[in-house]
Amino acid sequence: MTSRSETGSDAGFTLIEMLVVIAILGLMMVLVTVSGTPVSPATHARAGAEVLAGAMRAARSNAVTANRSVEVTLDLARHSYQWGHRPAEILPSDVSLSLLTSKDELVSDTTGRIRFNPDGSSSGGRVTIEGGNRMWWVGIDWLSGRVSIAEKPH
Repeated sequence: MTSRSETGSDAGFTLIEMLVVIAILGLMMVLVTVSGTPVSPATHARAGAEVLAGAMRAARSNAVTANRSVEVTLDLARHSYQWGHRPAEILPSDVSLSLLTSKDELVSDTTGRIRFNPDGSSSGGRVTIEGGNRMWWVGIDWLSGRVSIAEKPH
Protein backbone atom coordinates (compact mmCIF):
# COMPACT_ATOMS: atom_id res chain seq x y z
CA MET A 1 0.00 0.00 0.00
CA THR A 2 1.34 3.41 -0.94
CA SER A 3 0.56 6.79 0.57
CA ARG A 4 -0.33 9.94 -1.35
CA SER A 5 3.03 11.58 -0.91
CA GLU A 6 4.83 8.57 -2.34
CA THR A 7 2.87 8.59 -5.63
CA GLY A 8 3.19 12.33 -6.26
CA SER A 9 -0.43 12.65 -7.42
CA ASP A 10 -1.81 15.24 -5.03
CA ALA A 11 -5.32 16.25 -6.08
CA GLY A 12 -6.24 19.95 -6.38
CA PHE A 13 -5.21 23.13 -8.15
CA THR A 14 -2.22 25.34 -7.63
CA LEU A 15 -2.61 29.01 -6.85
CA ILE A 16 -1.27 29.93 -10.30
CA GLU A 17 -3.88 27.76 -12.02
CA MET A 18 -6.67 29.34 -9.99
CA LEU A 19 -5.42 32.87 -10.79
CA VAL A 20 -5.24 32.09 -14.51
CA VAL A 21 -8.84 30.81 -14.50
CA ILE A 22 -10.07 33.87 -12.59
CA ALA A 23 -8.24 36.19 -15.01
CA ILE A 24 -9.81 34.44 -18.00
CA LEU A 25 -13.28 34.67 -16.46
CA GLY A 26 -12.73 38.37 -15.74
CA LEU A 27 -11.67 39.01 -19.33
CA MET A 28 -14.73 37.18 -20.61
CA MET A 29 -17.00 39.28 -18.38
CA VAL A 30 -15.45 42.50 -19.72
CA LEU A 31 -15.90 41.36 -23.31
CA VAL A 32 -19.52 40.40 -22.74
CA THR A 33 -20.26 43.72 -21.03
CA VAL A 34 -18.59 45.82 -23.72
CA SER A 35 -20.14 43.99 -26.65
CA GLY A 36 -23.56 43.47 -25.02
CA THR A 37 -26.81 44.43 -26.64
CA PRO A 38 -27.55 48.15 -26.84
CA VAL A 39 -30.04 49.58 -24.38
CA SER A 40 -33.40 50.51 -25.87
CA PRO A 41 -34.99 53.96 -25.54
CA ALA A 42 -37.83 52.31 -23.56
CA THR A 43 -35.29 51.09 -20.99
CA HIS A 44 -33.72 54.55 -20.91
CA ALA A 45 -37.16 56.09 -20.30
CA ARG A 46 -37.86 53.76 -17.37
CA ALA A 47 -34.38 54.29 -15.89
CA GLY A 48 -34.69 58.06 -16.36
CA ALA A 49 -38.02 58.05 -14.52
CA GLU A 50 -36.51 56.06 -11.64
CA VAL A 51 -33.47 58.33 -11.36
CA LEU A 52 -35.54 61.51 -11.55
CA ALA A 53 -38.01 60.23 -8.95
CA GLY A 54 -35.11 59.36 -6.66
CA ALA A 55 -33.69 62.87 -7.01
CA MET A 56 -37.10 64.39 -6.28
CA ARG A 57 -37.49 62.23 -3.16
CA ALA A 58 -34.00 63.23 -2.01
CA ALA A 59 -34.82 66.91 -2.58
CA ARG A 60 -38.06 66.58 -0.56
CA SER A 61 -36.20 64.84 2.25
CA ASN A 62 -33.54 67.56 2.21
CA ALA A 63 -36.19 70.29 2.37
CA VAL A 64 -37.78 68.69 5.43
CA THR A 65 -34.54 67.93 7.30
CA ALA A 66 -32.87 71.29 6.50
CA ASN A 67 -36.11 73.21 7.15
CA ARG A 68 -35.83 75.21 3.92
CA SER A 69 -37.30 75.07 0.42
CA VAL A 70 -35.44 73.00 -2.15
CA GLU A 71 -36.00 73.27 -5.90
CA VAL A 72 -35.59 70.65 -8.59
CA THR A 73 -34.93 72.43 -11.88
CA LEU A 74 -35.57 70.60 -15.15
CA ASP A 75 -34.02 71.77 -18.40
CA LEU A 76 -35.98 69.98 -21.13
CA ALA A 77 -33.74 71.19 -23.95
CA ARG A 78 -30.59 69.78 -22.34
CA HIS A 79 -32.29 66.67 -20.90
CA SER A 80 -30.99 67.58 -17.46
CA TYR A 81 -32.16 68.21 -13.94
CA GLN A 82 -30.57 69.74 -10.85
CA TRP A 83 -31.65 70.02 -7.26
CA GLY A 84 -30.25 72.15 -4.49
CA HIS A 85 -26.66 73.15 -5.11
CA ARG A 86 -25.71 69.86 -6.73
CA PRO A 87 -24.34 69.71 -10.27
CA ALA A 88 -26.77 69.07 -13.11
CA GLU A 89 -27.45 65.43 -14.02
CA ILE A 90 -27.99 64.48 -17.64
CA LEU A 91 -30.77 62.10 -18.72
CA PRO A 92 -30.43 59.93 -21.85
CA SER A 93 -30.75 61.91 -25.07
CA ASP A 94 -32.94 59.28 -26.79
CA VAL A 95 -35.94 60.07 -24.60
CA SER A 96 -38.29 63.03 -24.74
CA LEU A 97 -39.23 65.03 -21.66
CA SER A 98 -42.13 67.28 -20.80
CA LEU A 99 -43.01 69.13 -17.62
CA LEU A 100 -46.36 70.09 -16.17
CA THR A 101 -46.02 72.63 -13.36
CA SER A 102 -47.54 75.91 -12.24
CA LYS A 103 -46.87 79.12 -14.17
CA ASP A 104 -45.00 80.50 -11.17
CA GLU A 105 -42.43 77.70 -11.48
CA LEU A 106 -41.68 78.16 -15.19
CA VAL A 107 -38.30 79.77 -15.83
CA SER A 108 -38.47 79.68 -19.65
CA ASP A 109 -40.12 77.72 -22.44
CA THR A 110 -37.81 74.78 -21.80
CA THR A 111 -36.99 75.14 -18.09
CA GLY A 112 -39.18 74.74 -15.04
CA ARG A 113 -39.05 73.85 -11.36
CA ILE A 114 -40.70 71.71 -8.76
CA ARG A 115 -40.34 73.25 -5.29
CA PHE A 116 -40.35 71.19 -2.09
CA ASN A 117 -41.23 73.05 1.11
CA PRO A 118 -39.98 72.46 4.68
CA ASP A 119 -43.39 71.03 5.71
CA GLY A 120 -43.10 68.30 3.03
CA SER A 121 -45.56 69.87 0.59
CA SER A 122 -44.54 70.90 -2.92
CA SER A 123 -45.50 73.05 -5.86
CA GLY A 124 -46.70 69.82 -7.49
CA GLY A 125 -46.50 68.75 -11.07
CA ARG A 126 -45.65 65.93 -13.40
CA VAL A 127 -42.67 65.03 -15.57
CA THR A 128 -43.34 62.82 -18.59
CA ILE A 129 -40.48 60.73 -19.94
CA GLU A 130 -41.09 58.95 -23.22
CA GLY A 131 -38.93 56.60 -25.25
CA GLY A 132 -39.37 53.54 -27.43
CA ASN A 133 -43.19 53.65 -27.42
CA ARG A 134 -43.21 53.66 -23.59
CA MET A 135 -44.20 56.60 -21.44
CA TRP A 136 -43.59 57.13 -17.73
CA TRP A 137 -45.03 59.77 -15.45
CA VAL A 138 -43.18 61.04 -12.41
CA GLY A 139 -45.93 62.67 -10.39
CA ILE A 140 -45.43 65.06 -7.48
CA ASP A 141 -48.41 65.65 -5.20
CA TRP A 142 -48.71 69.30 -4.19
CA LEU A 143 -50.20 68.66 -0.75
CA SER A 144 -48.00 65.84 0.54
CA GLY A 145 -44.98 66.19 -1.76
CA ARG A 146 -45.22 62.45 -2.44
CA VAL A 147 -43.33 61.37 -5.56
CA SER A 148 -44.73 58.48 -7.59
CA ILE A 149 -43.95 56.74 -10.87
CA ALA A 150 -46.54 55.29 -13.21
CA GLU A 151 -46.39 53.90 -16.70
CA LYS A 152 -48.89 55.67 -18.93
CA PRO A 153 -50.77 53.25 -21.14
CA HIS A 154 -50.80 53.95 -24.86
